[in-house]
Amino acid sequence: MKKRKIIAHLVPLKSGRFKATYVFFLIIIFGLFGRLMNLQFFSAADLRKQARSIQFTRTSSLQKRRSIVDRNGRLIAYDKPLYKLWAHPKYFKFFGDSINKTRSIEEVVEKLSPILNLENDLVLAKFKNKIGIELSDEITEDQAKNILDLGISGLDVSKYSRRYYPQNHLFSNLVGFVNYENKGSAGLELHLENQIRVFNKSNLLKKGGDGTPLPDSSGPNDFINDYKKLVLTIDSRLQKASYEALKKQVDKWAAKKGFAIVMDVTNGEILSLVSTPSYDPNKYWEYDSEVFKGWYSQDLFEPGSTFKPINLALALEERVIKKDGTIEDNGNVYVGGWTLSNWDKKGNGFIDYPTVLRVSSNVGMVKIMQNLNPSVYWDWLNKLGISEILETDLFESTAGQLKRKDVFVNQSIEPAVASFGQGFSISPLKLAQLHAVLANGGVEVIPHVTFNFKYKLKKNSQKEIFNNDVSRIILEWMESVVEDGSGVGAKIDGYRIGGKTGTSQKAKNGIYSNKKVCSFVASFPVSDPKYVVLVVVDEPSKSFAYGSTVAVPVAKEIIESLIVIEKIPPQIEKNRIIVKKLLNNKTF
Repeated sequence: MKKRKIIAHLVPLKSGRFKATYVFFLIIIFGLFGRLMNLQFFSAADLRKQARSIQFTRTSSLQKRRSIVDRNGRLIAYDKPLYKLWAHPKYFKFFGDSINKTRSIEEVVEKLSPILNLENDLVLAKFKNKIGIELSDEITEDQAKNILDLGISGLDVSKYSRRYYPQNHLFSNLVGFVNYENKGSAGLELHLENQIRVFNKSNLLKKGGDGTPLPDSSGPNDFINDYKKLVLTIDSRLQKASYEALKKQVDKWAAKKGFAIVMDVTNGEILSLVSTPSYDPNKYWEYDSEVFKGWYSQDLFEPGSTFKPINLALALEERVIKKDGTIEDNGNVYVGGWTLSNWDKKGNGFIDYPTVLRVSSNVGMVKIMQNLNPSVYWDWLNKLGISEILETDLFESTAGQLKRKDVFVNQSIEPAVASFGQGFSISPLKLAQLHAVLANGGVEVIPHVTFNFKYKLKKNSQKEIFNNDVSRIILEWMESVVEDGSGVGAKIDGYRIGGKTGTSQKAKNGIYSNKKVCSFVASFPVSDPKYVVLVVVDEPSKSFAYGSTVAVPVAKEIIESLIVIEKIPPQIEKNRIIVKKLLNNKTF
């Protein structure tokens, strides 16, 4: 059967329809062109930003700080990772909830309370708004993980770092603390901020659409954590022993404050540095800001008799006295219309120079230093850096105060009072440095508490200050003070210890008051000096307060602890049994 053919009659396209089709496609073309122009020019920046947010992940390290440890690796300060928990009640949903369902605050609190170890009512009390509520800022890592595992929308956990000081008050006056923003605010935390703070850069990590990391230009160390530590020269065991000895004596004498330092005279390393009153850096906001000050390097005082050994060294250096010489001490000396006397108002007759130190004769010192030309004397004090800032890694130190040279030279009373440590002022730290120089044979050392401390001498400065023979003679004279003088309370059988006590009046507006500063400095072993111990107690308020009664007992306890910790053998063989007793009695 043949198929029937169908004949179609072609009808010309109406012009109106053709125009409509033309206009329609023209609109589409212009629309696409407009869209292209918008993408290429007007929205390019926003689109590029969106693309980068998908293609890249920015890694930013926490604002961390390096740990601080003592010379034996014991923790002094460290960063502890914690988490903050934020709640946004208007977005509360449990895993699997429909898009329109919102959970109540009570439902969320019911699941949170066991993890936070808090009663429901305590957590509910924190909800006052519907968005941006900080529920806790001390969430541990385990708690944060458990909260995230709940899968509750509207709960945000953010990681941060908090500074902790496990030894509480023991290092606070030295190390300081960081504020709520994790910035150094006192002590080494402030002064060595650039060494302690970790300055990690943020990085962009490329990734594919499925999150797979892609090759990029990141360096090999860009994502490695900083494991460096700030290592101090301090020994925590000696620090604790020094603090306890100092605090006990400051409390006993109802003193305003106290300071004690142990320094290695060969290199300037500080083994312990304590002061009281102290504070807990973990709760710094509970204390008055005055207690944060490192007064041992920033406050000045007249060193008094503890400076007499330094002056005798100057006299020996200039050869205005001889080692075996004597001086007459009749109890008073008249200088420039002023009458100067000894501390006990008594004379000592003809005495040798070790006895001048032993009885702490002011009159003897005035007569000795009168042999030295005032101009030369001032030049020596200037050479010692009395009026210079001590460049150390501790607090920024305060420069001492020394009279102008023309005043010192033309007014005879000035060198006279300077001979027994008055009329000028220095910081306790500077006094410790000068005695370290005297003890080590005359070589300048700079007190420091970090092993990476670098000190560059000025071009015009001289590293050697005293002659080695002069230093040895002065130490032997200082030994007589401990053996049979005002420092006898620091005597330890079997050990050669040199020392000098000091009791100076405090001046205000040029007028001396009844307030005192009691001090004692010791160098030992005299046969081979290794350590300087300085104790300064400010304004003891009880009667009979002198360097010998207030500061010496502290120094003795510190030296005994140092002997045990450093295992220092006695210089006299027959007294080794005493060391064994000390070792058995001391625990750290």
